[in-house]
Amino acid sequence: MSEDSFNIEEELKKLPDKPGVYIMHDKTDAIIYVGKAISLKNRVRQYFQKRIRSPKIEHMISLIHHFEYIVVGSEVEALVLECNLIKENRPKYNTMLMDDKTYPFIKVTVNEDFPRVYLTRHHVNDGSKYFGPYTSVDAARNTLDLLQKIYKFRYCRKAISAGDGDAGEEAGNDRKKDNKACLYYHMHQCFGPCIGGISAEEYRNNVDRILEFLEGNSKPIVKELEKKMNEASENLEFEKAIEYRNLLSNIDKMNQVQRVTGQDEGNRDVIGAAVRDGSAVVQVFFIRSGRLVGREHYYMSTDDSGEETAGGTAYAGGETAVEAAGEGGEAAGGTACAGGETAAEAAGKGAENTRETKNSKAEGNNVAEILNEFVKQFYAGVPVIPKEILVSENIAEAALVEEWLTQKAGFKVSLKFPKRGEKEGLIKLACNNAAGILERDSERLKNEQKRSDGAVKELGKLLGIDPPVRIEAYDISHISGFETVGSMVVYENGKPKRSDYRKFKIRTVTGPDDYASLAEVLTRRFEHGRRELEEKRSNGPAEDTGRSEEVRRDAALSSFAKFPDLIMMDGGRGQVNVALEVFAKLGIEQKVCGLVKDDNHRTRGIYFNNIELPIDTGSECFKFMTRVQDEVHRFAIEYHRSLRSKEQVHSILDDINGIGPTRRRALMKHFTSLEDIRNATVEELAACENMNAAAARRVYEFFHTDQKE
Repeated sequence: MSEDSFNIEEELKKLPDKPGVYIMHDKTDAIIYVGKAISLKNRVRQYFQKRIRSPKIEHMISLIHHFEYIVVGSEVEALVLECNLIKENRPKYNTMLMDDKTYPFIKVTVNEDFPRVYLTRHHVNDGSKYFGPYTSVDAARNTLDLLQKIYKFRYCRKAISAGDGDAGEEAGNDRKKDNKACLYYHMHQCFGPCIGGISAEEYRNNVDRILEFLEGNSKPIVKELEKKMNEASENLEFEKAIEYRNLLSNIDKMNQVQRVTGQDEGNRDVIGAAVRDGSAVVQVFFIRSGRLVGREHYYMSTDDSGEETAGGTAYAGGETAVEAAGEGGEAAGGTACAGGETAAEAAGKGAENTRETKNSKAEGNNVAEILNEFVKQFYAGVPVIPKEILVSENIAEAALVEEWLTQKAGFKVSLKFPKRGEKEGLIKLACNNAAGILERDSERLKNEQKRSDGAVKELGKLLGIDPPVRIEAYDISHISGFETVGSMVVYENGKPKRSDYRKFKIRTVTGPDDYASLAEVLTRRFEHGRRELEEKRSNGPAEDTGRSEEVRRDAALSSFAKFPDLIMMDGGRGQVNVALEVFAKLGIEQKVCGLVKDDNHRTRGIYFNNIELPIDTGSECFKFMTRVQDEVHRFAIEYHRSLRSKEQVHSILDDINGIGPTRRRALMKHFTSLEDIRNATVEELAACENMNAAAARRVYEFFHTDQKE
């Protein structure tokens, strides 16, 4: 059944009484909302029944043109699939986690005979040990640098077995003969296990001390360094003694940053939120082995309005959130623990200084709803889940989320809402942080909204169309036809969506022909997208599709299958007409505009529907178009440079059939520059050494065939 003939009343009758995920589409087939249900039959019907709802939900329902659903085996499978679909499609009416950050871990490859220690952002079940996440890359690198100076672990990826590396053994001696030590060994930054410079047993003892330090116990390292420092001092080796003293000082500084949160030395995340005027900030404290190893804040998009809250706490008396947090507690955007306090002590002060007033039920529910969505979206994408998660509001789906996280982590995960004691103090400290950040960034968020949504609305008004939600821009990059590439960048709601950026290496065009290259890029992109849409529609509603295979299939169908509301070309009439010709051949209707430049290569207007429209160069719309133009140009140039760097010795003459190294050298020696070769006649080319009439004709045609005026 096509979407045009979709009868909502009839389709509601066909809904199964099973758990699953429902997907709401508007008239352009864009996904505007994704939800899950224990019973699809009961949940989806509720949207089309008369009842009192928020304006946001009412407006969303008015836009629903058709829906689809995916049946799964359990409510947990529905939750997993919902998280994947929300993250992939970012529907407009879902509360969205705006940040998509990844954090570094310190990885120790304990399953190797000579383990490596290095930073990684990928956490996989490969038998290695991971420590983190570190919200500061600098902190992680400082930790690695400190450990490397003390234990001189290896950097290389060589496969070294215990027999190969054991000093004094026959295999180790063979290794010494066959291998040369790298620069790190000669700089005294590696013991050289690859050449038998350290035994496997001694190296493993060093790794055990590294693991002990990363788990939070620095006492053995401190004791060992103090001993070495004293011995060096007694032997009058003062430079070594100073080196050990500096290492001890670095460890002391690191221990001050990672303050103990309390006597319960567990792994937990502490989550608090603040909401105001449709903006929300969620603050997370990462506590590992009883230490506060980092914190991070995240912005959530929501259309709901209301007074500012921080985990159900409102601030009275005209104070800002920062003032209410108290001078001895948390300063917004600063360090979570002040002075020499533990996080627990700081949390207690923050809790004492927080002024609680009565909250409306709506406000409390708003924070709880945001936390509910945050927990699902955040932990769907993180590689490591702690055993305990503390939240500032009792979220609606706590039991279901606990079950899902337990399955994902492989051990029992508890989701708690503490109401008293030390943990409540940590929660309030996180809420104060979130409220302070929201207070600090409120003006910036408004300006960003104006730069994105406001600019898109101006653009729609200028072109006489609805504000385009999805905009795609294209550009071509090459040097005289060498390694020609195309780029596609995507903006949604006025913001770049980098996960949808695409690169194209031109396959069918020879020489410098921007129009033909652009036609190839657009043809490949939209033919691919049309195939995906046809495949998606032919599959119909899926049954029992909560499994990972179906999740992958749906994700794969969501990149090119999204057609834009507007295509923006980096050029005027010529580029726009090329695009329109491609769409006419494909039978696709697309709105296309071009950015027209003046003689000084500055954008002066927009070419749309065969008319050049003037634009105010001081408007947000103009600034937005400039950002898009710069971004698509940057993306194309970076890809072209990456390809060009792989073939530094390549010449454009190598692309001409019949021109090998000998003739290429002869041409460059005779004409001295590529431009001279381009401007030469056939007779002049044939007169060159090692050239004949046929070869000269091929060179001439390469540079002069299908050139634009």
